[in-house]
Amino acid sequence: MAAPQFVVADSPVVFFETSWGILATIGIFLVFASISVILITNTRALNFVPLVVSISCALANGLCYYAYYTDSAGTQELVASILADIFWMIQEPGLSFYSYQILTHILRHRSRTLFLLVFWTLIIAIVGIRITIAIGRAVQLAEENASSQKIVRRLHIGYFISIALLETWSSLFLIRQMEKAYYQAPRSSAGGGVFLYLLRSAELRLATLCCIGISRAVTSSSQETDQRVTTVASQVDRFIYTLECLFPVIMLLDILSAKRYRYGNSTLDTSSVDPGHSAISNHAQWMGRSPPKSQDTTPE
Repeated sequence: MAAPQFVVADSPVVFFETSWGILATIGIFLVFASISVILITNTRALNFVPLVVSISCALANGLCYYAYYTDSAGTQELVASILADIFWMIQEPGLSFYSYQILTHILRHRSRTLFLLVFWTLIIAIVGIRITIAIGRAVQLAEENASSQKIVRRLHIGYFISIALLETWSSLFLIRQMEKAYYQAPRSSAGGGVFLYLLRSAELRLATLCCIGISRAVTSSSQETDQRVTTVASQVDRFIYTLECLFPVIMLLDILSAKRYRYGNSTLDTSSVDPGHSAISNHAQWMGRSPPKSQDTTPE
């Protein structure tokens, strides 16, 4: 079978005639939505995860269009392509830092050490693979052929599988901690309902991101040309990536919902309890990450 040829546009394509324009617009919208949520809630690091991911989404897709769909000079194309891969490297595994921000505050001792060790090992692997992909794509642009596309496809399989493993690892720890807190919370208190909500939210993120990572690993293996939709599999891949770009919406809803539960269930503040003698107090730090109840606020 002949090697796939590198496709170069005969004339510049209008930005919004491409899916990259729509995806960049989604990122821009979610940037403003994330800023609004931060202003409504607080400036905790957890609340900045959707913002950083959305900024990276907008920049990566815009730079991809500039690199592959315009008549820019060769050097500018190479720089835009490499920067696009860097921002994708921030966006895609960056989704897992939502769970990371929670777990680093509630895990203790050997569980925390084990989680951090595996988490950062996977992050290093993801970064290494993505840098290799960026180099491969830069070579394709420089030589104007897709002879290395097969290698790039295989790298993408490892890249997306690593992301799926990363989110699985984080979410399993989070689900375990929230499940423990739910079953140990007094049924007469509001804590049980809050932790049940958090448990379901973590399960939703696990199921969604794992499906996205595994699906993209499968569809990326069928990509014949670099950054262009030419087959049914590549169309499915672009659809799944669109869902990934929209995923910060779930995070923003989670943040706002946690704020609502915090307002209505201030009894979860257990700072006066000895952490060594209360199972709930080990998890109450998560609820403390939402804004404190104001004096003039009426519970819903």
